[in-house]
Amino acid sequence: MAQFSFRVDPSSAEPLFAQIVSGVKHAVATGRLAPGDRLPSVRELARELVINPNTIAKAYEALEAEGITLSRHGAGTFIAERRAVLSGDEQRRRIREALTALLTDAVHLGLRESDVRREFDAALHRFRFDTGGDDTGKRKG
Repeated sequence: MAQFSFRVDPSSAEPLFAQIVSGVKHAVATGRLAPGDRLPSVRELARELVINPNTIAKAYEALEAEGITLSRHGAGTFIAERRAVLSGDEQRRRIREALTALLTDAVHLGLRESDVRREFDAALHRFRFDTGGDDTGKRKG
């Protein structure tokens, strides 16, 4: 099992299951969890986080529905190989929607465009993208 520390904030407005989903997705996107890594069982994680096992099960079901994980009966829940589960148009629509929300916040925070670009570039380097054979996604470093 991969060494990945799950954390949730019970005082957050974000539901606990959504925090788990976000945490796993972020860990996969940044390479802290890799395809084939086993996640803790529902009972193990519920005990560790001191939350209801149904909350963990709901998060694991959501992750599997998105193609992030796969469950093997009797073996556990594992990080899946990356694969596109949405059409290219839907992928682009979702990223445009997320970027619009992010940039709207940046404008209202009073950030300069140069600051946003610098932060965006720095964030890009923390994530691992599947380039699909496209050399433009390769990073030096």
